[in-house]
Amino acid sequence: MNRGRRRDGVDPVARTRSRRRALQAVYAMQLSGVDAKNAIAQFAHEQAHEVADLEYFEDLVRGVGTHRAELDAALQPFLDRPVEEVDPIERAMLRIAAYELRHRIDVPFRVVIDEALRTVKRFGSEHGHTYVNGVLDRAAAEWRATEVQAARG
Repeated sequence: MNRGRRRDGVDPVARTRSRRRALQAVYAMQLSGVDAKNAIAQFAHEQAHEVADLEYFEDLVRGVGTHRAELDAALQPFLDRPVEEVDPIERAMLRIAAYELRHRIDVPFRVVIDEALRTVKRFGSEHGHTYVNGVLDRAAAEWRATEVQAARG
């Protein structure tokens, strides 16, 4: 089942599914206080049945769980309110995207932002994607300045 895989072996469709499940897992972590290990266990079974990238899903959830305080602090300058006051779906997606931008430099910034916007459009509030886009655009411009400048010019 190699259809859709890139040369580097990454299946973009499976990664998209992984991000969606990661959003649900991080959201659950935020609401219930469950740790990453338990959130992964709750969602891993569904991941396997969706033919998603289970390893990537686990990395995202573990990464947000491990680096949450760092990610929140890094995001704060780009937010117009405390991170805990951001809509829970948007907050979960911002944390996942921030993790990818800061710790998964193998994923292009445009892919991170595009995937975040698509996911928030699907699961978030009506205009949530606009807010997430503004935050991530500014964050990427600072955290991945060289990559963003190269893409723009």
